[in-house]
Amino acid sequence: MTSKKLVAQLSADQIEEFREAFYMFDKDGDGRITAKELGTVLRSLGQNPTETELRDMINEVDADGNGTIEFNEFLSMMSKKSEKHELEEITDAFKIFDKNGDGYINAAELRHVMTNLGEKLSDKEVEDMIREADMDGDGRINYQEFIRMMTSDDHHTSHQDASKVNPL
Repeated sequence: MTSKKLVAQLSADQIEEFREAFYMFDKDGDGRITAKELGTVLRSLGQNPTETELRDMINEVDADGNGTIEFNEFLSMMSKKSEKHELEEITDAFKIFDKNGDGYINAAELRHVMTNLGEKLSDKEVEDMIREADMDGDGRINYQEFIRMMTSDDHHTSHQDASKVNPL
């Protein structure tokens, strides 16, 4: 997915949060932040980047090559980080459902987790949930099917990006 598409999928609240963080650390108000300032911004958002990671982030998004990050470049970078975090959360959730670690969620595993979440499901409800997510018709939910089930148009994750993450 392109940076423009990722940025376009950010909510107004996310953009405003990133704008506030960006300008809070743009000390001279010139609309640019340096690597040092970027580290401060990311730490304020709960991240802990190394110096190497900061340089790599700047190089990755510094479209004009000036060694600083303007707000549009910052938004592009943060949308990529948000997408990666979402994929990690989905992977963790998949592992919770996939009790035996075989890479698939079967009816018993789905029923067990849903019961632990306080959702008593009938056999038909469990079968319907699996049938809805089971794209290859094998009666189980694999990782790609789980991602499809967990994401929707208002999320950032794409199937191609999800295939890069190994759940096991």
